[in-house]
Amino acid sequence: MQMPVPNPDVLARKAAIMARLRAVLPADAVIDDPNETRAYECDALSAYRCAPLAVVLPRTTAEVAAALRVCHEEGVPVVPRGAGTSLAGGSMPSADAVVLGVARMNRVLAVDYADRVIRVETGITNLAVSAAVAEAGFFYAPDPSSQLACAIAGNIAMNSGGAHCLKYGVTTNNLLGVTLVTMAGEVVELGGAYSDAGGLDLLGLICGSEGQLGVVTEATLRILPKPEGARPVLIGFDSNEVAGACVADIIRAGVLPVAIEFMDRPCIRATEDFAHAGYPDCEALLIVEVEGSAAEIAEQLALIREIALRHAPVEFREARNEDEARRIWLGRKSAFGAMGQINDYMCLDGTIPVSALPLVLRRIGELSREAGLDVANVFHAGDGNMHPLILYNANLPGDQERCEALGAEILKLCVEVGGCLTGEHGVGIEKRDLMVVQFAPADLEAQMRVKDVFDPGWLLNAAKVFPLAVSAGRRGA
Repeated sequence: MQMPVPNPDVLARKAAIMARLRAVLPADAVIDDPNETRAYECDALSAYRCAPLAVVLPRTTAEVAAALRVCHEEGVPVVPRGAGTSLAGGSMPSADAVVLGVARMNRVLAVDYADRVIRVETGITNLAVSAAVAEAGFFYAPDPSSQLACAIAGNIAMNSGGAHCLKYGVTTNNLLGVTLVTMAGEVVELGGAYSDAGGLDLLGLICGSEGQLGVVTEATLRILPKPEGARPVLIGFDSNEVAGACVADIIRAGVLPVAIEFMDRPCIRATEDFAHAGYPDCEALLIVEVEGSAAEIAEQLALIREIALRHAPVEFREARNEDEARRIWLGRKSAFGAMGQINDYMCLDGTIPVSALPLVLRRIGELSREAGLDVANVFHAGDGNMHPLILYNANLPGDQERCEALGAEILKLCVEVGGCLTGEHGVGIEKRDLMVVQFAPADLEAQMRVKDVFDPGWLLNAAKVFPLAVSAGRRGA
């Protein structure tokens, strides 16, 4: 087969862009070999791939600014990238884009235990932040399941959460300040090491903006003293709906556990085979963790037991020691990996009112049967952040399309009951066409005007979040 001949004009333009980038960055910071850029052609939404024009891996804020100035002057799209763990295609590139990765920017810059803050470069992993302050008895609260690998940059872009965010909040509740580099290469400081900065809350715009407004290179984060003690319990039920009703009753009673996690039978079985966490044989499982002094833990668990017994649980088991507690959480943290060993799946991310859990779990079961595709449920039940895993066969023609169609129906259901399209994974490319389900044209226009201000040329991650037809005029498409 005859290979297509590269367009000389395209090659000349790429060569000119690469020469300019290499003039302002270290030699090893610019990658344009197709064999090497292939590693950046997708993120954790691996069903979609596209090799970028090039990849730049700066080590400092000044290098980020220099790279962005070049791309801005050349009109080259830029896709910011943290660790590439996005499940919504948030860092998937286009063929004409430069991927700007911050993975080499992973230092702890300063720690202030008196004021309970840490300043880091945003390529540092989530878990490494807690590790940096653990010896002093502190931790960083947001804990996504991917915390071993995911970067703070992506956590900020997607406003990530985690199992323990029921009590401590998601990234936006623990983010105090950022160093932001605009598409034009300007370095801006927003917020700082205090609870409420003066002026407009621009920090609130940046957190959750999916890399569309600027590249965050440094972050000031809130750190917290480790609790005196913590204890998880396992509560098994004979149906998803009953487990959902128990969650709603716990929240309604005014109890504030540090976490309430949900897993259904398909996920329980896969996780148990993988992690050997000692989970009971049941249809639905709750992991509820409380913390505080011994007296506080005992009081909270007594109330939770009382509420759970009203729903006839098949098992109620308290962790008796640190090893049992560790195994309980090992199972939950391993759930996505365990499911990946047995099937291809698409992980959804929608948020609903906790009171709607029984209804939504029942409807997901009905939609699953109608579509002929199994759905495994594992999610942050305490704050209604759903993560249905739709199982499909990537090698079976048409199966991925059926999977995506079912996913769209589940996310529409989340909106219908008063929730939203995403709790922590972002919109990316996965949900951009569903934005019209949640937002009216005027709502989308207002959001796009914000991007107009920060990135008038629409060069930063421009093909994400907004439906392509809606943003076409701004993107020059």
